Amino acid sequence: MALKPTIYKAQVELADSDRNCFESLSLTLARHPSETLERMTVRLLAYCLNFARGLEFTRGISTADEPDLWQHSDHGDIEHWIEVGQPEQPRLRKACGRARKVSVYAFAKSASTWWKLQGEEVGTLPHFEAWQLDWAEVQAAAGLIDRTVQLNVSIVGGIVYLDNGSDSSSVEPKLLCQND
Repeated sequence: MALKPTIYKAQVELADSDRNCFESLSLTLARHPSETLERMTVRLLAYCLNFARGLEFTRGISTADEPDLWQHSDHGDIEHWIEVGQPEQPRLRKACGRARKVSVYAFAKSASTWWKLQGEEVGTLPHFEAWQLDWAEVQAAAGLIDRTVQLNVSIVGGIVYLDNGSDSSSVEPKLLCQND
């Protein structure tokens, strides 16, 4: 019998001063049995950092032909393809052919090694950007997440500040590459 995902409900008050975006979001995240809390937290952070009308979580790591998040235009075209983790170059090349913009949020202890090995090759892809999140910061942010959480997320000067009412942390994404 297959294990079912664990459902997380997040009420997020998003205040993104960098993009003048202020929203109250009611989000449902399905955490796959093989997904860590840290990875799910990075998906949530990527959602907040890229929030726009039409952005949605996909079916996740169990689906090979979908990213972690994507945004479609009103006509059904993929506007933004967002990957979390350390995807391989062929996957990113294919994504760049399908979407108007592709973003990667690399994290974990091996993120620097991934970029050293893949960066030269994927760094030349069109309309592609890569970000690295510090592992200790991701772990601290994951510590704020419960199955039902109310979260204040403020983005100021590229730094993401999180507060769940009893504890807080921050994550500063580091831009590795950006091609328009």
